[in-house]
Amino acid sequence: MEIVKYILMVVEVFFIIYLIGYSTFLFFSVVVGSTTLYKQKRLEKLKNKLRTNYDIPISIIVPAHNEEITVIDTVNSLLELEYEKYEIIVVDDGSKDSTSSKLIEYFEMHKVNRPIEKVIKCKREEYVYETNSLKVPLTVVRKANGGKSDALNMGINLSQYPYFISIDADSVLQYDSLKNITSPFREKEDIVACGGLIRISNDIEFEKGRVKKYKLPKNILSAMQVLEYDRSFFASKILLDVFNGNLIISGAFGLFKKDLVVAVGGYDANTVGEDMELVMKLHVFCKSHNIPYCIKYVPDAVCWSQSPEKLGDLIKQRRRWHMGLLQSMSKYRELFLNMKFGLISFISYLYFLIYELLSPFIELTGLVVTIISFIVGLINIKFMIIFFLLYATFGALLSLTIFLARIYVQDSKLSFLDFMKAVFLCFIEIAGLRQIMSIARMTVFIGYKKRKLQWEDLTRKQQKLKI
Repeated sequence: MEIVKYILMVVEVFFIIYLIGYSTFLFFSVVVGSTTLYKQKRLEKLKNKLRTNYDIPISIIVPAHNEEITVIDTVNSLLELEYEKYEIIVVDDGSKDSTSSKLIEYFEMHKVNRPIEKVIKCKREEYVYETNSLKVPLTVVRKANGGKSDALNMGINLSQYPYFISIDADSVLQYDSLKNITSPFREKEDIVACGGLIRISNDIEFEKGRVKKYKLPKNILSAMQVLEYDRSFFASKILLDVFNGNLIISGAFGLFKKDLVVAVGGYDANTVGEDMELVMKLHVFCKSHNIPYCIKYVPDAVCWSQSPEKLGDLIKQRRRWHMGLLQSMSKYRELFLNMKFGLISFISYLYFLIYELLSPFIELTGLVVTIISFIVGLINIKFMIIFFLLYATFGALLSLTIFLARIYVQDSKLSFLDFMKAVFLCFIEIAGLRQIMSIARMTVFIGYKKRKLQWEDLTRKQQKLKI
């Protein structure tokens, strides 16, 4: 019995240290993130940012599978970008709906016999349609189903420009996103990739690539994801960017130097976490070959993407994300405590290992042990209640701080009702949704081995977009 009590006490102490460590990381993320956003706002007011009329030629690749509801809006939004030199390539990866035919009909495209040099291996194409009657060239290629990674590789093979962007087919780029995301490439020669800011588009009204009316989503689940994105993704990426330590560029909006991506073999078609896998591969490849490089996060390059509004869809999304995280971290485990990779190894990889990959198991185990310890009389219930209340309050305040900082910097107007809604949901998200997602992520292995390369079948709705 004494041994059991000792083990429970050790686990309880570890759990408390784990929570304090996570809160500390979040605190530094929010402080650095808020400070960076404030400096960015001042630079914009002083007009001290680098300005140039030179546009880097970009190929925008839109992998799509069963996206007939959103894909036309996505392409229309891309045609509204304030940028000169780019092309749009939509890759229909074996859709069962009318994704390709709707695009072909809407934009009055014509079939071409265009040879495709497959510098990266991918599944065969069925047909290619083009049109040059728009602002920029638009290409639609229909191919055999091979998953998102395979579709992106096809897009790279079709692309004609030295840089490419990957964007989801349910997303809308802000009018100045290309100008902003390419700015690091114009400032430094060793930039190999840039990631933009992903914001949730549910219930947002757009006009010519600009936000006409901003508000928190009506759907409670989506509104909580707005706060979660700001705290867990937005702030942490700004912090990791300080030492070139970001291990992931969201598949919803990322810019890459094509020749280097081709050199590393493109996207891995055997993983569901193609975005993280590619970025980690670039880190390892450049470090191993002594290639000067930098991977940047650009928070003023904004992509608006739909978030799941149904709990079942959100669980499917997070399970997929966690599987991708597991695959990428396992594949590049050489990054673990390796002096060769510096802070990427000792901060970035450890953070993703402890507070992302293992967090569902640690947090739920800690809660179970806390309950058992209370039953057997090992903990002071008053102390634990106060501790967890302080932890939840601290986390909620950090979420609210970075949320309001982003609202301020991006000149968004927030109603009083939305402000109060955000205050309330900060607590619900950190002390409710997080635990549900932890349970979902723990079930990642169930049924995913045989379906690991299938696309997410999530519910979509048409964007509030005015051209």
